Amino acid sequence: MEDQEAIDLAADWADISQGLRKDLGHQLYSQWIRPIQLGSFCKETGTLHLFLPTEFSANWVQDRFADRLSLAWKIARSEVRNVKIAVHPGRRKIADLEFRGDDGFGHRAANDALPGRSRGMESLGEDGFTSSIGLDPSLTFAAFVTGSTNVLAKNAAERMANSEKPQFSPLYLKAATGQGKTHLLHAIGHAYLQAHPRARIFYCSAERFMVEFVQALKSNEMIEFKARLRGFDLLLVDDIQFIIGKASAQEELLYTIDALLAEGKRLVFAADRAPQALDGVEPRLLSRLSMGLVADIQPADIELRRAILHSKLTRFAPLDVPEDVIEFLARTINRNVRELVGGLNKLIAYAQLTGQEVSLQLAEEQLTDILSANRRRITIDEIQRTVCQFYRIDRAEMSSKRRARAVVRPRQVAMYLAKVLTPRSYPEIGRKFGGRDHSTVIHAVRLIEDLRQRDADMDGDVRSLLRQLES
Repeated sequence: MEDQEAIDLAADWADISQGLRKDLGHQLYSQWIRPIQLGSFCKETGTLHLFLPTEFSANWVQDRFADRLSLAWKIARSEVRNVKIAVHPGRRKIADLEFRGDDGFGHRAANDALPGRSRGMESLGEDGFTSSIGLDPSLTFAAFVTGSTNVLAKNAAERMANSEKPQFSPLYLKAATGQGKTHLLHAIGHAYLQAHPRARIFYCSAERFMVEFVQALKSNEMIEFKARLRGFDLLLVDDIQFIIGKASAQEELLYTIDALLAEGKRLVFAADRAPQALDGVEPRLLSRLSMGLVADIQPADIELRRAILHSKLTRFAPLDVPEDVIEFLARTINRNVRELVGGLNKLIAYAQLTGQEVSLQLAEEQLTDILSANRRRITIDEIQRTVCQFYRIDRAEMSSKRRARAVVRPRQVAMYLAKVLTPRSYPEIGRKFGGRDHSTVIHAVRLIEDLRQRDADMDGDVRSLLRQLES
């Protein structure tokens, strides 16, 4: 019975962890969820124990994912009433970890595979120091879709990975969640390794840096820690905002930056905010982070979102995805690129598994959760106000009876945008435009659709207004 219980728990955990991987993304899942080990389950108290290897990781998961884990387990099996997250009782002490490796400190170069493994980036996560997630082989420059909002960051990243000495270092990539900064970090690592096959690359998150720093501090191995860290040719640190407030770790990172820069080595940092917005970071470290180039990645505009979707479709050829579905996804899922690609993957997977054709109706039915999270409620009043400012007409003209062309065309554009961007019906839209009949609104929508096909200026006006309203 105990063996069967363990098997059942493992099966439930496999389902739960798979769902978390989809929700959290590859990086967060690999960093925090994958290391979780199942403990015992007490039927009397309904308590399930989950274990992590370190106090830092246990506390991190407890603070950020405890509620989500508890809810997932309660859904999977109703008898689970409490989920306890703790450090594994049988964990090894830091001093017992084997730090010895090819360089005498437990490190292998990024291109040196372990025995029994093929030569590749997966060796990054096999020693006692480098990040457990390594470099994702799918995140390369070739797979990065470039648009006006990210071209500066892309070009700067490629320059950093070139064989010649970069004009700036460090490179600081600033972007909101899901806009591509982590992709560029991985791409730099891959490209630099291709140009320098024997290079030593360290990719980690700021949280991982903290874990290693605290472990070295507790085990009196700071000298080894510093020597290892400063032995890399390329340092890639993601989510640097999480090092906020850790004075000793900030100081060590500061000294490391100075040492690597003095030797002409390359550093790249990524964060969700600019260096000057990092509260709790000492001024000296802020100056180092911003002394090179700060490359901002803006949220993907609709043209870039379309291009990303089309690039991802090549993986599913010859599956047919209608253009109206692509347009619908690109226009509706606008918070970040990760959600956009996730929505496309979910839609295609559902269609393939059920044998249905991909359609606009299927997208609306199956992506309800993603669409509702992304849909900012744009009002008709907001549309009217924006259109009037754009065409420089008085707001009252939206409801007036005037038939002058300079008034009618902006009014028709506003009606078209109201139909595209809001869930309002034709009669409801007509009432907001001076009580006009629904047939008037239908005529306006069809007219603007036709003009967009024939008139480049009209299409440009509508695109500009859509960017303003969706930003």
